[in-house]
Amino acid sequence: MTLKQLRQEEFVKHSASCAQRSFMQTVEMEKLLSKRSFTCQYVGYTNEHDEVTVSAVLYSMPMTGGLHMEINCGPVSTNPQDLQAFYRELKTYAKENGALELIVKPYETYQTFDSNGQPTSPEKTELIKDLTDLGYEFDGLQTGYPGGEPDWHYVKDLAGLTEKDLIKSFSKNGKSTVKKANTFGIQLKKLKRDELNIFKEITSATSERREYSDKPLDYYQDFYDAFGNQADFMIATLNFQDYLQHLQHDQEKLRQKIQKLKADLEKNPQSEKKHNQLRELSSQFESFETRKAEAQELIDKYGMEDQVLAGSLFLYTPQEATYLFSGSYPEFNKFYAPALLQEYVMKEAIKRGIPFYNFLGITGIFDGSDGVLRFKQNFNGYIVRKMGTFRYYPQPLKFKILSLIKKIATARLKLSNSFLRVFKVFICSIRIYQICLNDLFQKNY
Repeated sequence: MTLKQLRQEEFVKHSASCAQRSFMQTVEMEKLLSKRSFTCQYVGYTNEHDEVTVSAVLYSMPMTGGLHMEINCGPVSTNPQDLQAFYRELKTYAKENGALELIVKPYETYQTFDSNGQPTSPEKTELIKDLTDLGYEFDGLQTGYPGGEPDWHYVKDLAGLTEKDLIKSFSKNGKSTVKKANTFGIQLKKLKRDELNIFKEITSATSERREYSDKPLDYYQDFYDAFGNQADFMIATLNFQDYLQHLQHDQEKLRQKIQKLKADLEKNPQSEKKHNQLRELSSQFESFETRKAEAQELIDKYGMEDQVLAGSLFLYTPQEATYLFSGSYPEFNKFYAPALLQEYVMKEAIKRGIPFYNFLGITGIFDGSDGVLRFKQNFNGYIVRKMGTFRYYPQPLKFKILSLIKKIATARLKLSNSFLRVFKVFICSIRIYQICLNDLFQKNY
């Protein structure tokens, strides 16, 4: 029973048989990480029959004094009883292979909650204890996005659902939103590699608005190359001329209903029910006039070309579909395009026989402040909390000394920059003073 490097085919065989797996623990992700200058290897723990029971993509990057090693959203296992042995052997493996820091972010669920954040299972404190007993340092149970990666995921079971009845599984507001979005004439399109600049424009605008760092275009291109058909870069577009025609068509159908009601009322003018229906439909008819005027304004502003409303990147593994990156233009929020993209990926997952959908991150704060959570609640899933981040330092003293040196160097750099700014202000003041003196001298003489 030992931990060893695996061949790619060994990792593929084992990971494919695991009930739970993140896209981070795939051959495709290993390709992407390798392209992005990480050194990657497949590692696995074998039992007494030389069968792989635990495996992972382990990636590393040089850091001062050694290597930063990491397993993200892993390992994956077919025998959870071997996990502690895997983590024990992993420490030795990291030390022997020059790691200064080893980080593990397990994918096991620590606790489950309903869609509103109420616990539906007890905490699995033993999962954390198994690692801390081995000497791993635990960052603690956290909320928000520590290190840019959330420990709280919004998820939905798709098993047993069909494409036809999917919408019935959404919340009341979710059903209404998706149905309404489907009336606008929005088109969904899967981008080709040479069209990824469109996706980048969406995510760039969104990141600037929400103040977070976006990925560069070449990252999305590398992602496309690595994942192939296992990734959908999707956009939602709307031609506003088509939208206006949709409105005109729907209004005409409404006009016909109104005319029929009026004819019925001529025969039965005392029908309170018919009068109420007529008032409701007449109100809807007037709202179409407003919407048509708005549509014309959009045509005047954006022209007759298809306008991009929103975009999302979706990933597929046999175990789960994942909602990874997204963005939208807020001026088009009233068209609810992101909701249609969500409907698309769930239908696609059902087509592919994938039983689970991971919407990924929420903050884990349930006071009504998380707008991302509110959006995801439309689709009537539930919440899982992952374990968090664990760290092991094979040479803790060396790591602490190097960390201290880095802090001192950073502080000195900040101090140096501050001194430089003060010095520049001082020089500028002297120059202004000299100019004033020269001016005064010229006036007096």
